[in-house]
Amino acid sequence: MREHLETSTGLALTAGTYSGYSLHAHEPEQGINLILSQPGISSSRVTRLSPTAVWALPEPGTELPPRERPVQLLLDDNGRTIGPLRGEIFWSDPRRADAPFGIQFVDVTLEQGRQILSVLDSAAREGRALPAVSPRPIEEAIVDSERIRSILKSVCVMQHQGLLRQPGRTLRVSLEYFDVAASRLHWRLEEPSARWGQAPHDIEVVGYNSAFRMRVPEVEVRGGRLVTPIPRRLWRVRHRARRRVPAPAGLMARFHHPLWNELGPRERELQDVSFTGLSVLGSADDLVFPGLILQPLEVIPEYGEPLLMRAEVRYVGKPRPDGQRVLGLQVTPQTPEDEARWMQLVSQALCPDTRAGEEWLEALWQLLADVDYHQLAGDTPEDFEQQRASFVDTSLRAAREPQLSCQAVWPSERGVEATLSSVRAWRHGWLVHQLAKRPGAPVPEVAPGRILRELHLRALEHAQNTPDFRWLLSYVDSSVPFFERLYLSYARRHADTGEALVLPVHLWRARCDEPSGQPSDGIDVGPATAEETEFLASEIARTRPACYVEAMDLSRERLALTDATQAWHAAGLERERQVLVAHREGMAVAAIVLERGPEGMNLLRMLDTARLFPLVPGGQDTYVALLDAARTWYAARGLPSFVLVSEEDDDGLLAAARLREGPGTSPCLWLLSAHLLPEFLEHVSEATVGRLPSPAPTA
Repeated sequence: MREHLETSTGLALTAGTYSGYSLHAHEPEQGINLILSQPGISSSRVTRLSPTAVWALPEPGTELPPRERPVQLLLDDNGRTIGPLRGEIFWSDPRRADAPFGIQFVDVTLEQGRQILSVLDSAAREGRALPAVSPRPIEEAIVDSERIRSILKSVCVMQHQGLLRQPGRTLRVSLEYFDVAASRLHWRLEEPSARWGQAPHDIEVVGYNSAFRMRVPEVEVRGGRLVTPIPRRLWRVRHRARRRVPAPAGLMARFHHPLWNELGPRERELQDVSFTGLSVLGSADDLVFPGLILQPLEVIPEYGEPLLMRAEVRYVGKPRPDGQRVLGLQVTPQTPEDEARWMQLVSQALCPDTRAGEEWLEALWQLLADVDYHQLAGDTPEDFEQQRASFVDTSLRAAREPQLSCQAVWPSERGVEATLSSVRAWRHGWLVHQLAKRPGAPVPEVAPGRILRELHLRALEHAQNTPDFRWLLSYVDSSVPFFERLYLSYARRHADTGEALVLPVHLWRARCDEPSGQPSDGIDVGPATAEETEFLASEIARTRPACYVEAMDLSRERLALTDATQAWHAAGLERERQVLVAHREGMAVAAIVLERGPEGMNLLRMLDTARLFPLVPGGQDTYVALLDAARTWYAARGLPSFVLVSEEDDDGLLAAARLREGPGTSPCLWLLSAHLLPEFLEHVSEATVGRLPSPAPTA
């Protein structure tokens, strides 16, 4: 719920309903009180306060005036009085005498705003106030020894910085060497003149998007290095789902205060960015507070036009010695053009060595040709080359629609070293696809695993930022150790929760010009009726996991794929689904679900897929006829082939269908929920690190 109220003077107060600070004094005399002067005099304890509104708990016997009637009030903080202030009661519950009530302030002056925020600053420093809109961090105790070792190996290889905390001081440290054989960690002080001090120590290190804390009761100092055992427990703390990184140099933010225009324009330097947020260095005189909405906020790059954003203040840091403070903002681009530019800017900041594929299309096509992608696609080199034009055209069109796809590449002196893409194939589901990597060492050389790690982060973080994102899907070959280590092992650990799935499948290539030649034997195939579509959806729901049904829009409500097709058609690209049903003696016995994607989006045609479902026992006998009808359907749309995703245990049912082997020796459908994605990205960061460094000299 948002406030956007026009006051009696026409001033638009724009702030979140839960703006400001929640107050929780341990003693009554430490709290802030609200004093109403009508009717009579009454005092109430303030529970939430900002320069736009106040919430309070009435004292017994307090009579509140009617809603929306102007009231006068004072705020009292241990004898420090602010007011008189004017406002209107916008929420109360007359059924309960002890229910809180809310007052929307009217025409708060600049000086009154300063006084309110000064009181709240003091209360926050004293521990009596917390930002009302700040989410609580996610905390998790990690006790699995292998997981702890994996985290610490990643920290060591990636050279993430750490902090050693002791009473009264904090030291910067780094994990210089991980002695696996002796199960010992070797830490280095970043301040050469500092001393380690006495144990115990609390050490905090940073991973992909989490902080990991450990208590170190036993220590040994060798040659200036602190040597500690591997802890038995780590505490993982994550404050946000999306990663933030330092902002590009020269990036500024400009805004006007929505309450006090006399403050004039404010221009502040950006400190860090994420897809949904940023932080700037501000000052107390900016008079911002959690929940305040800045619209528009202009993000000013070093070159080019400003980006227009809607921003909500989510965090106000404590003043630093120089008087500045960090202001954390949640941001939303205001136009599709701003959104495309913002996603490009943030993607580049998050993964600076990767690039958007549309900038490197010729080199990207050459990579796919050099690694024999045509063989995976089941095409001849000539057939594969015919897809070049559609590949380039679709890539350029999709690049203008960041809500639909991401094509990430890693350029080098050899052209494009590797690529990975993600595409919104369904309403809530994104397909991770088209991974390719040039053999041999890149030029210049790159740490092992870094290229694949950065490409995964760029493609998956892009999907994570889009509206309606709930599921990631991919088709991965379980016979490839990299896929087993990165994708499948993680999903299997979470399969029991219903938020992950590993489903062995068989991928068949069906050419449209190679029909089976089998007689129909009284089988009639045609488009599904409404009743047949509903029955098919009920059968899929009965026989498949719920995550499978939701991720690929196979529920009764979304089987027509309307949302996804409309989004692609708006971009001028193809997306389509058709259900065909086989009838024997007038009875529907089996169905095939056909999908068509934009030509050239996936060169293995994994967006042009068919799935078979029996509707009655023995319905599998009509699969060959259904596949021949599918050939006709795809051929009518100018496609030479499609992929059958078979989940049948006995592929002998398809022996007469004239199918060719598709990509992958042991393919699996891999599925992961958006809820697990932040932790999966931590896993990606850990699973793709290279070798541990050698020990440093200790003399």
